[in-house]
Amino acid sequence: MTPNFDRAFDERPQVQSAWLALNTSIKESMDLRRYELATLAAAQRLRSSYCCLAHGKVLIDSFGEPVREIALDRRGAGLDEVDIAVMDLAEQVVDDATSIGDKQLARLRELGLPEQEIRGVVLAAAARCFFSKTLDALDIRADASYRELDPALLEALVVGRPISEA
Repeated sequence: MTPNFDRAFDERPQVQSAWLALNTSIKESMDLRRYELATLAAAQRLRSSYCCLAHGKVLIDSFGEPVREIALDRRGAGLDEVDIAVMDLAEQVVDDATSIGDKQLARLRELGLPEQEIRGVVLAAAARCFFSKTLDALDIRADASYRELDPALLEALVVGRPISEA
C-alpha cells in the first residue's frame, strides 16, 4: 500500500527524489536511534502527527524505546543526558535556529557527541521542518494503519492533524 505522504509529491516526483536523497544522506552519517529521537522531538515541536507516528513507531519497532513516555516527559523516560540534549537541540532548531550558538553546542560536546553527530541533529531537525510543513500544508494525514497502535500511544503522538480515516 502506498503511504499517504507520496501524494504530496504526485506532481513533483523530482522533489520527492531529492528529499529521499537528502534524508538518506543525513541518516547515513548518524546513529539511527539518535536520528529517530531528534526527528521525534522536531516533529513534536512542529505538531506533525504523521511524523511523530512514523518515527515513534520506528523507535518502538527497531529500538524498543518507551515512546509514549518519551513523548510525554523525555526527562522522566529513562533517556540519558546525550539523548535529552539531542532532543532539546532538535527542538531549538525548530523553535529558533538563530538562538543556537556555541554555548548550546558546547553542552553536546561536553557530553562527548562528535561534531558530525551534532551537525546531523541540526540537519535532521531542519529537514523535518521541510517534510512536516509540506505534509501539513497540503493536508496529508497519517495513514489509517496507525490507528492500530495503542490508544495511549496515539494520544501522545497525535499532536496536530488527526489520522486519516481511510
